[in-house]
Amino acid sequence: MKLADKLVIAISSRALFDLRESHQVFEEQGLEAFSAYQIERENDVLPKGDAFPLVEKFLQINQRLEGEPRVEVILLSRNSADTGLRVFNSIEHYGLSITRAAFCNGESPYRYIAPFGCDLFLSSDGSDVRHALEQGVAAATLVAGGARQRADDTLRFAFDGDAVLFSDEAEQIFKRQGLEAFAASERASAQQPLGGGPFKGFLEALQRLQAEFDADTCPIRTALVTARSAPAHERVIRTLRAWNIRLDESVFLGGLPKGEFLRAFGADVFFDDQPNHCASAAEHVATGHVPHGIANEQPV
Repeated sequence: MKLADKLVIAISSRALFDLRESHQVFEEQGLEAFSAYQIERENDVLPKGDAFPLVEKFLQINQRLEGEPRVEVILLSRNSADTGLRVFNSIEHYGLSITRAAFCNGESPYRYIAPFGCDLFLSSDGSDVRHALEQGVAAATLVAGGARQRADDTLRFAFDGDAVLFSDEAEQIFKRQGLEAFAASERASAQQPLGGGPFKGFLEALQRLQAEFDADTCPIRTALVTARSAPAHERVIRTLRAWNIRLDESVFLGGLPKGEFLRAFGADVFFDDQPNHCASAAEHVATGHVPHGIANEQPV
């Protein structure tokens, strides 16, 4: 099976494993000391990182489908192949089916996202994530500390709406003109579908994968968790209907904090464009910041 026929997630080594100690060596002592540190410890297994539980569940999907693997995880790393040996030794130790990688020896690996046909890129490096988004790939910077090992094997993805699944056209009105203007605009535009955001394509790919399972046995669930409330909910529902996309759950919070609801859903990862929402959500679930839209524009 070609990569184009699979759902492909690219992940950085610092997202998959806890590399804080070695990264501190790099920051304080430089590349040469970092390389020596990694080589000296290449047989020491790395601790699990924030994205590890998500990756583990994702790869388990292949065990539920007959034939060629339908999902793949690709490692994209700023390590050299030499220092990356510790990473691959840890992958083997944990039994992860990851066989493809790009080691870039200090350079950004984002340029390999398109050739590998990646549907999603997860990293701890914000600049790499921004470059990936510019290439039209769904991408997020993982916020440290939010990962939880969930009891079951169901993989649960949760998404914010504006500037993540949808464009930020409505959010621009909210930021610039306030809540009242936003509500009036959404009421007037209820019949007009929103434009697609950076994660629309990834959600479509997830839905195609979900369609290969019976509804009762599908190991993937999706949820929209948005600060919107009535009457701004109607445009969202009609937009998803126009896209022919079905979400398993939709939660309209009307500005309530999202963390407790994400924990109740059991999210393995949540994607949001607003840094303050990400910081709050990361207290409960693994969270990816999507640096896209007006909330991430630098003040002039």
